[in-house]
Amino acid sequence: MLSVSNLSVQFGKRILFDEVNTKFTQGNCYGIIGANGAGKSTFLKILSGKNEPTSGQVHLEPGKRMSVLSQDHYVFDEFPVLETVIMGNKELFSIKKEIDALYADYTDENAEKIGELQVQFEEMNGWNADAEAAAMLSNLGIKEDFHYSSMKDLDGKQKVRVLLAQALFGNPDVLIMDEPTNDLDFETISWLESFLANYDNTVIVVSHDRHFLDAVCTHISDIDFGKINHYSGNYTFWYESSQLAGKQRAQQNKKAEDKKKELEEFIRRFSANVAKSKQATSRKKMIEKLNVEEIKPSSRRYPAIIFEREREAGDQILNIEGLSKKDAEGELLFDKIDINLNRGDKVAIISRNSKASTAFYQVISDNIKADSGKCSWGVTTTQSYLPADNASFFQNGELNLVDWLRQYAKTEEEREEVFLRGFLGKMIFSGEEALKKSNVLSGGEKVRCMLSRMMMTRANVLLLDEPTNHLDLESIQSLNNSLINFKGTVLFTTHDHEFAQTVANRIIEVTPNGVIDKYATFDEYLEDPKIKELRNKMYA
Repeated sequence: MLSVSNLSVQFGKRILFDEVNTKFTQGNCYGIIGANGAGKSTFLKILSGKNEPTSGQVHLEPGKRMSVLSQDHYVFDEFPVLETVIMGNKELFSIKKEIDALYADYTDENAEKIGELQVQFEEMNGWNADAEAAAMLSNLGIKEDFHYSSMKDLDGKQKVRVLLAQALFGNPDVLIMDEPTNDLDFETISWLESFLANYDNTVIVVSHDRHFLDAVCTHISDIDFGKINHYSGNYTFWYESSQLAGKQRAQQNKKAEDKKKELEEFIRRFSANVAKSKQATSRKKMIEKLNVEEIKPSSRRYPAIIFEREREAGDQILNIEGLSKKDAEGELLFDKIDINLNRGDKVAIISRNSKASTAFYQVISDNIKADSGKCSWGVTTTQSYLPADNASFFQNGELNLVDWLRQYAKTEEEREEVFLRGFLGKMIFSGEEALKKSNVLSGGEKVRCMLSRMMMTRANVLLLDEPTNHLDLESIQSLNNSLINFKGTVLFTTHDHEFAQTVANRIIEVTPNGVIDKYATFDEYLEDPKIKELRNKMYA
């Protein structure tokens, strides 16, 4: 279907890809993974023809159509929403526009041409294009009222959904998507997972959403050392098997036969778990293709995120009564919020309005004032807060990372360079990396610095607003594991389904009409029909 031959990409002295040869075949979904800077997005741009390789070539089987999720949210601003979706099938859209133009200037001479074009249009199911595009938009949460609006009248999150509908429209033979779940809510992501899990053509996707990769992928394509290797299975299988293989490599004295038995048992357990999942029927052949020979240790570096508490908190953690807040424009973000937090709770704070959840954290961390109501922390609690926007922490960009972290030290011992380098080293800022200036940090590096700061506080309550934003998969996995193991209390907001499902034992949803509060896993909360009905009422 789609093949890459002798592909190399070099920027100056840096070699990103070196003589890559690989194929992407029909009926499979490939999740492209790799460390930050490995070249995931660059590789997708080369596959789609947007960028040229230094050498080598990409070959798409003749007669096949490729569709790419657009990253430019403004390029279609002058077009109606429905038309923008149909433009995803360029050939169909071109024929449609040509027919319209010929009808607008109708003559006997062009009647025959119109007839020929209409035959092509019918063969491409063109007469149903508007209905299919409208259905796609509705499934992605774009109401009919907006279908004939101009793209420029939509907000950023709505545009993302329209561009996703455009990429999916018309059943492309090869579908390429870079971070398709960004700015989507959990319900829309669930719809997309189901759509792609049952998609019969080729999908190539980059995503930091592990639940999404698990739901849709038949293969994980790992970019490492300038090469790309395909592994059968989804992300969890790749991660757990590579960790097992790494452990086995460290056990030098273990017999090869014992190692093979251990790996085979792992595959059996994994197969049994997947067979019970709701994705079991969609990607039919994935488990049958798993084999011991494919399992290799990963060369990934995972940060050592370990949250320790200076002391254990008492029974009184946080009490909130009648809390309300409007934004600067007067929009009611949340109202009449009553919450009593218990020791050891791990709470996913959710809202359909991200401004509401962020304002909630800002209020309870005493960064902004509520319009009404009160909140009080227990006297034995200490809180550490990771905000969604960390720009204020990096205003002095000339500080190196050691001096940046020193600002948050409480004792002379903590101010020592050796001590500070220890925390930075855990977050993969070792050697000269620890001396880089904070004004050159990427988004992910800034979050890792903020996590170093949080670890150093040894707080017994952690507040994290979208902590997985900007992080790579390795850091997300490490943070996920650390919060599962943390013995204190956690409040967090995330768009990472796996993160919410594995960490939270309580879900609190803040709305303009009060709060929904339930001890449950994230999946239980989303699937409860009574809660679904209540959620719709709370946002009405």
